[in-house]
Amino acid sequence: MDTKLTLKLNSAVIERAKAYASKYDTSLSRLIEAYLDNLTKKEKRETEPLTPLVQSLYGIASLPAGFDEKDAYFDFLLNKHSPEDAAESVR
Repeated sequence: MDTKLTLKLNSAVIERAKAYASKYDTSLSRLIEAYLDNLTKKEKRETEPLTPLVQSLYGIASLPAGFDEKDAYFDFLLNKHSPEDAAESVR
């Protein structure tokens, strides 16, 4: 269920955020929602203990040097929330 939220932000920040959203063919609302969702999930992850299964799997995967999880997560969200043809044209 979507709920309207009114925020007061610096006008320069708003303009940069609008340009960023436009560049990646998404809305400012979706960017803010994804950010807040990620922020609150991260906080929750840090406070919950890992289950024994997760602890046994921890560190099992290796990532290539220079892997940026923020870029990977952004790409995931972009593909998830964009039409297929728009997501391919961004990168």
